[in-house]
Amino acid sequence: MDPNNLLLNLPGAQPAEIMLLQSLLKNMSSTQQQQFLAFYQGKRKSKTDLLLFTLLGFILVAGIQRFVVGDTGMGVLYLLTGGLCGIGTIIDLINLDKMTTTYNHKQALESANMVQSLG
Repeated sequence: MDPNNLLLNLPGAQPAEIMLLQSLLKNMSSTQQQQFLAFYQGKRKSKTDLLLFTLLGFILVAGIQRFVVGDTGMGVLYLLTGGLCGIGTIIDLINLDKMTTTYNHKQALESANMVQSLG
């Protein structure tokens, strides 16, 4: 199965993310590629999702976006300080691309390791 066809199922995938995924998929069998994408699709976050969580931080609970990306320490700090008085939440809005890319990169590597450990 062509890995490029499998990658079409990732809505909002950025070019850097696609290049990383292609490099991870090229050394995998067809079965491993399908397992990897199943794991990865369950873990990855879209930029739209993180944007929504960040905006909810202004209205409901500051720091939701940090909990979603696994940055629990900053999430607690944002929760206790109102998103560092809103400034941290604004910075997260500005750095949304980087936050999304970093999180998805980490999840791709973890998914690849999981598939490789399954053999």
